[in-house]
Amino acid sequence: MPAGHAAGLSPTSAGPQFGADLTVNGDAEDPVEVVQGLTGGLGADVAIEAVGIPQTFELCTELVRPGGRVANIGVHGHPATLHLERLWIRNLTITTGLVDTSSTPTLLRLVAEERLDPRPFATHRFGQDQVLDAYGVFADAATTNALKVVLTRS
Repeated sequence: MPAGHAAGLSPTSAGPQFGADLTVNGDAEDPVEVVQGLTGGLGADVAIEAVGIPQTFELCTELVRPGGRVANIGVHGHPATLHLERLWIRNLTITTGLVDTSSTPTLLRLVAEERLDPRPFATHRFGQDQVLDAYGVFADAATTNALKVVLTRS
């Protein structure tokens, strides 16, 4: 691993820290089966794709119930397939877009009031002279378990 500090959290293990009631390790169990089991076979109302890889986008379309929603906020660097041959009859709503700054004032207020602690999101820290290493770690988040990367003055 390049120079830098990692906090030792994986996206799955970090879930409870951020309020998740349940996490699913896709390497150990089938997420579709887990969600189907939890919802009586219906599927989730909403699935949020925040990773930005084709596999997670396609998984989200499988996780939602008919009439469900997929919110895609992940930044994709590769094409993802929209399986219309399976999705056309399910009446799904798919939204995309980057997080905009309209919520920034609220987030800053919550941090200032100590109602939101942003520190747990920062899993890796690098000096400015390590910016290329930092980008590499964040780009390979599936392997490095990076949630957010913080750059500090060297």
